Amino acid sequence: MPLSFTTTLPLVLRTLPSSTMASSTLAISSVSLKTLSFTSSDAFNKGIRGFGLNNGNPSRVFMSLSVGSQTQNVVVDDALFLDYKPTSAFLFPGQGAQAVGMGKEAQSVSAASELFKKANDILGYDLLELCTGGPKEKLDSTVISQPAIYVTSLAAVEVLRARDGGQQIIDSVDITCGLSLGEYTALAFAGAFSFEDGLKLVKLRGEAMQEAADAAKSAMVSVIGLDSDKVQQLCDAANQDVDEADRVQIANYLCPGNYAVSGGVKGVEAVEAKAKSFKARMTVRLAVAGAFHTSFMEPAVSRLEAALAATEIRQPRIPVISNVDAQPHADPATIKKILACQVTSPVQWETTVKTLLTKGLKKSYELGPGKVIAGIFKRIDKKAEIENISA
Repeated sequence: MPLSFTTTLPLVLRTLPSSTMASSTLAISSVSLKTLSFTSSDAFNKGIRGFGLNNGNPSRVFMSLSVGSQTQNVVVDDALFLDYKPTSAFLFPGQGAQAVGMGKEAQSVSAASELFKKANDILGYDLLELCTGGPKEKLDSTVISQPAIYVTSLAAVEVLRARDGGQQIIDSVDITCGLSLGEYTALAFAGAFSFEDGLKLVKLRGEAMQEAADAAKSAMVSVIGLDSDKVQQLCDAANQDVDEADRVQIANYLCPGNYAVSGGVKGVEAVEAKAKSFKARMTVRLAVAGAFHTSFMEPAVSRLEAALAATEIRQPRIPVISNVDAQPHADPATIKKILACQVTSPVQWETTVKTLLTKGLKKSYELGPGKVIAGIFKRIDKKAEIENISA
């Protein structure tokens, strides 16, 4: 999965005086360089004159970038946000939060209403009509629900902005993250890409995930009442009874007592059959297209990589926590890599929430449809202060 640097890179990096540095560094601390590959021909076409590993520090990549006829030395420190100290967070929901009627409240705020109008032009259909009137079956589909939640969640930001004291709350936010799909919403809020570019990515993501799901019989099930170790043991037991193609794994670490398992249909059925013997309280088959956040979504990766390579991504203005490793990333190229990996990687939401709270998070806001994230926070810490801002 090659990383592609775009011509916009110098616009989002800190330019260093050429007199003080002969080259520049790109620190990638949370993603192993062994997993990163660079397409030299693509790099050449995009104006990157050269890159190489620093023998003294394998976590840094040196490169020079051409801007017009000049070569500028730049630096992106992917570890920039690692030592974050959160006080106020915006949290954005993922697929499953959708409900008929969402978006209706946003129409009373012109800035929020305008987002739906922009969305119609990009999507080619009336998103607001589907959000407010359904039918539910269509709204629940992967290709519709993902754009619907993205737009409604960012509309909720505008609803908050319009209320008394809302802008002060927005200005106070110093950390953001989102559950699966919600990571794209968080990145848009943090200025990593435009609303329009984010929606185009989300549209393609939903389509690619749906196509991947259609290509194989797969499913997801929530296992309620067990810790993660027990759920892993349950998965191991189920995998002993099915072929390789139907194997299952934990795909979403939500919170203690609630973990989603993804895999082949036969594997999911084996999990459901064995759950009681592992003392699970219950299992709930999820109404999703297939085994999200597993290798079943691998066919979607190449399409996402291509779309991300063509998208301008900037350094976020505040930390955005990744679902893949529960860490914030500052480097645009690394963010692209992470987003491409996200559809096949387990969601580390439990670790994210626990880390935020441990680091001193005082107040959170869940922006968008539903109150799933608020419920998760309360399961982890009953005293956690979180407010829902709907649209």
